Amino acid sequence: MQYETITYEIAEDVAVITLSRADVMNALNTQMRAEITHAVQEAGRAARVVVLTGTGRAFCSGQDLGDRETAANMDLERVLRDEYEPMLNAITDCPVPTIAAVNGAAAGAGANLALVHDVVIATESAFFMQAFTRIGLIPDAGGTWALPRQMGLAKAMGAALFADRISARQADEMGMIWEAVPDAEFEAVWQARAAYLAKGPTEAYARIKTALRGAFENDLAAQLRVESRLQGECGKTRDFKEGIVAFLEKRPPHFEGR
Repeated sequence: MQYETITYEIAEDVAVITLSRADVMNALNTQMRAEITHAVQEAGRAARVVVLTGTGRAFCSGQDLGDRETAANMDLERVLRDEYEPMLNAITDCPVPTIAAVNGAAAGAGANLALVHDVVIATESAFFMQAFTRIGLIPDAGGTWALPRQMGLAKAMGAALFADRISARQADEMGMIWEAVPDAEFEAVWQARAAYLAKGPTEAYARIKTALRGAFENDLAAQLRVESRLQGECGKTRDFKEGIVAFLEKRPPHFEGR
């Protein structure tokens, strides 16, 4: 696919997808959603970690509403089902770790696009906003799934009803994201986090994602069975064998991701 609304680069097993519609604060349109979906699927096969970030002063301002008449007549159910769901599923189903490097404003669907990633790292000047009620809608793009899990029901309800800005620092303190970092350090931090994951035990990471994302649906007995099965699979990987040898030899492991 020829990308026009994003850029896609891979270096040292790190795939970086950058939203590149800075003139509209990286608002999501049909083409961008299709390009993100395609790029994440490609990166999941070609890289060992995927990073999504934005250009300009925003990470993503949400749905591109275009002109007033077009927005008012939009078939929201179809757009969510046919365009958002494949994009969000590509991220959550990605076999390697995904990082949202939130460089600025993340509003509406743009906030929830970030929150479905495995790890969210935000610059301190960034903020998150569930802006939906300001135009008479409910949180979508996975927001009603992610928010109560990450913030708890009370905070999620307030965020959805009031549509207040939540600063990156507040989001960090609430457990909504992994970390908020000073603006001057932001790029270096997310790049270092991505590089760390790219050199890690990729097969174990994939099973961590499976175990943790499924945990909300299981009781303890069921989750223990999931752990046993997935740990058994990890025990058959080359990386597990390398980890044991490195431990005994008192050296850092060299994981191959298999």
